[in-house]
Amino acid sequence: MASLYEVLGISMGASCHEIKAAYRKLARTCHPDVVAMNQKESSANMFMKIHSAYSTLSDPDKRAKYDRETYGHMVMMRSSSNMAASASYQSFCQQGRKWETDQCW
Repeated sequence: MASLYEVLGISMGASCHEIKAAYRKLARTCHPDVVAMNQKESSANMFMKIHSAYSTLSDPDKRAKYDRETYGHMVMMRSSSNMAASASYQSFCQQGRKWETDQCW
């Protein structure tokens, strides 16, 4: 099974902007409303995986929990630059943004 990072095609150290950009790019191509009629079912399943990955990785608490459960000791070994990026990711995502309003393309 692919990790949530692999589903979105991003690295573990991806910023909030990178996560959102990857989600939007994939959503534009995999959303059931934009694919051919014969691909709707497979597209819907893929879109649900993409959406699930985005909803987990875009929330700092859910992302931290996922990383701890999936990667365990590897998360503790992140470099200081990744920790700084994580801190800026959390501050950006906690600026009062709402998930519903951030979906607008």
